[in-house]
Amino acid sequence: MNEQEVNKEIATFAGGCFWCVESTFAKLEGVKSVVSGYIGGTEKDANYEAVSSGTTGHYEAIQITFDPKEISYSKLLETYFREVDVTDSEGQFADRGPQYRPAIFYHNDKQKDLANQAVAQLNEKNLFGKIIKLEIKKASEFYPAEDYHQDYYKKQPLHYAAYRAGSGRQSFVDKIKNQFKKPLLDLDDGLERVDVAELNARSDGKFKKPDQKVLLKQLDDIQYQVTQNCGTEPPFKNKYWNNKEAGIYVDIVTGEPLFSSQNKFDSGSGWPSFTKPLEKTNVIEKTDNSHGMKRVEVKSKHGDSHLGHVFNDGPIQEGGMRYCINSASLRFIAVKDLEKEGYGEYLKLFE
Repeated sequence: MNEQEVNKEIATFAGGCFWCVESTFAKLEGVKSVVSGYIGGTEKDANYEAVSSGTTGHYEAIQITFDPKEISYSKLLETYFREVDVTDSEGQFADRGPQYRPAIFYHNDKQKDLANQAVAQLNEKNLFGKIIKLEIKKASEFYPAEDYHQDYYKKQPLHYAAYRAGSGRQSFVDKIKNQFKKPLLDLDDGLERVDVAELNARSDGKFKKPDQKVLLKQLDDIQYQVTQNCGTEPPFKNKYWNNKEAGIYVDIVTGEPLFSSQNKFDSGSGWPSFTKPLEKTNVIEKTDNSHGMKRVEVKSKHGDSHLGHVFNDGPIQEGGMRYCINSASLRFIAVKDLEKEGYGEYLKLFE
């Protein structure tokens, strides 16, 4: 058994039409595969026609194979509660019947405990305004659905998009996203952030990423959404896009120096734009294939904060690069405050 096989774990969720739930989880980094299928009944009636009758005991469900070193079960639960109306025990959106009931099927005691903790937290906060009616059951035999159901969002994208919108699911997901910018759940993710710890050690611990509870208090909604969930703030309606004061910009999470006003220019994009980083070692670039585009994402080294993207359409005389950065990822420190804020070493840049 190779290392990749050792690191794989299984999660199983029922949340109404498996086309929709499958498409959401398949896009998460760390998820290796998602299969649509049936669970809760027996093999002899594990087919779409029988399950659609609502009399077989089966649920439409998905089974996820994921790497727990890359994505936690807690993150999967967070995604589930944003995709599924867990207050509806009669079906999901336009799909009615017992085969569309929401349920979490746990594969071990840890998953069971986390699922129960999640429900308890959400009921205590009363975030949805209704009591959660969600079954948490031990996983039984899972039967993959017919081939034409697998990756349906890819095979029939137009019909899938129309169904997702028409069923009411998309409007529900959008409402939850807009209403709750920060995580719904406060669960231990169990992830080992070895790389971050090593990076902090190399910098003598000066720039440390706070734990989740501190971040939730430290950051406002848009700052959290941008830095932790790779969000994007509106152009021309952010703090620093038109800031012309001299100084440096640091990571809002860790304080590590990132950019200087000396390299800032008006790109016309509506976001702060820089020709280069102030401290190149503090800015990490990685490929980003999200939203059907191929771009280069920019993140902070120690905080692992999403900052924005870098493009090659900047001023030619300055190297041709444009670091397009979200104000919500940054904290500006004016020249007059550099010494007292602990960044006195950068004063010489403005002499």
